[in-house]
Amino acid sequence: MSVEVKPGYKLTELGVIPEEWEIVQLFELVTAGPKNGYSGRCGKEYRGTPTLSLAATTPGCLVLNDETVKWLYEAIDSRSDLYLQPGDVLVQRSNTTDLVGTTAVFDGPAGVYVYPDLMMRMRFREEATAHWFWRYANSAGGRRHFVGIAAGSSGSMPKISGEKLRRMTLPLPPLPEQRAIATALSDVDALLGCLDRLIAKKRDLKQAAMQQLLTGQTRLPGFHGEWEVKRLGDVGTFLKGSGVKKDEAKSGDLPCIRYGEIYTHHNDYIRSFNSWISSKVSATATRLRQGDLLFAGSGETKEEIGKCVAFVDDREAFAGGDIVILRIAGASPMFMGYYCNTAPINAQKASKGQGDAVVHISAAALSSIEVTLPSHDEQTAIATVLSDMDAELTALEARRDKTCALKQAMMQELLTGRTRLVAQGNNEGKP
Repeated sequence: MSVEVKPGYKLTELGVIPEEWEIVQLFELVTAGPKNGYSGRCGKEYRGTPTLSLAATTPGCLVLNDETVKWLYEAIDSRSDLYLQPGDVLVQRSNTTDLVGTTAVFDGPAGVYVYPDLMMRMRFREEATAHWFWRYANSAGGRRHFVGIAAGSSGSMPKISGEKLRRMTLPLPPLPEQRAIATALSDVDALLGCLDRLIAKKRDLKQAAMQQLLTGQTRLPGFHGEWEVKRLGDVGTFLKGSGVKKDEAKSGDLPCIRYGEIYTHHNDYIRSFNSWISSKVSATATRLRQGDLLFAGSGETKEEIGKCVAFVDDREAFAGGDIVILRIAGASPMFMGYYCNTAPINAQKASKGQGDAVVHISAAALSSIEVTLPSHDEQTAIATVLSDMDAELTALEARRDKTCALKQAMMQELLTGRTRLVAQGNNEGKP
C-alpha cells in the first residue's frame, strides 16, 4: 500500500517526516551513557546520599519531594560520576509495560542527588536535543519503541538494555526547530503548573472553609443561634440499597450508584454517574429520592468506612447493595453531605466499624452518631458557599484537562513534523 507524501516531506523507516529532518540513532547525540544508577540500600530512615526513586520521574517530568527522594545507607564520594547534573536525561530501564522507558530531564541542583539502578542516565551534546529526546521518548512513537524493545518474560518486569537504548532510531529536526518546539511545549507545561498550583490552593481554601463553617468556628453573616445536638437517626429514616451485581452495572440507561463508587468517584454529593442499569435490574435495586444521603456500608479500613455522599438531583436513580441510605427530613442534604465527611464524624464512624479484612457499618451504628446542626437556613447558606467553591474547582479542573488534551495534540503535531514552527529550509545549527 503506497503512502502519500506531501511536498516538503519524505518517507522514512519511521514514517513521513519533513525533508529537513534527519533519522539518527541515539548514540550519535550523546556524550555519555546510557549509564545505570546505583543499587545500594536506601530508605527514608537512612541518612547517606539522597537518591531518586522511580516515582521521581514516573510522571514524565522530574518531581522532587519527600515521597520521591530516598536516602542511601552510605555516602557516595562527592567525585563520583553518579551525581546528577542539570540537563541529564533519565530513562526508566525497568518498570511495568505502561511505564518502562518513561523519560525525564533532571533540572534539580548539581551534585546533590544520585539515581537508582532501575534508571539509565545520558548526557547530550546539545541541551535542546536533550529536551527533544525527552519529549519524543514520552510521545506515542517513543512509547511504542520502548514497549517493543523491553525484554521481559512472564513474571518479570520488562527491561530495556543500554545497548538497545543507544541504538534507538528517532527523527531529529534542525536545532532551531528543536528549540522552538521545546519553548512551545514548555510554555504549555508552565500553564499546567500554574493551574495545578491554583487548584491546590483552592482545595486548601475549601478544606479550611469546611473546617471553620461545618464546626461553627466561623459563622456566616446574619447567623447567631445555638447549634442543636442530635443523632443521625433523628434526622431521617435509614434503609438499605440492594441488587446490582458488577456485571449488571452497564446493562441499561438508568443511573445507579454502587458502593465502591462512593470511594472512587464521588465526593460530598453526586455530580455524575458511572453505572447504568436496565429496567429489569432496577426492579431489585433501591430507588433513590432527591435529598437521600448514601453511606458506603463496607470498606477496607475503619478510617474510611461510611464515606457519605448526598443525592441532590431530581431524577430517577438507584442504589446498589452495601449502601446505607438516610432519607432526610428537616435538614439540608447538601450540608449533610459535606458535614458527614468531617473529621469528628469520621472518627465516630471509625469507632463503630466492625470487621478486619472487610469493615462494615450498619444503619443502627450510623443512626447513633452524634451530630451538631445549625438551623436549616444556616445549613443551606453553608452548603451554598461550599458548593460554589466546588464549582470553581470543577471549572479549573476542566480547564486543566482541556490544557492537557491540547498539549497532547501539540506533541502529536510538533514531534512528527505535521505542524512546523520554523520556516522550511532553515537548517542552520544542525548537530
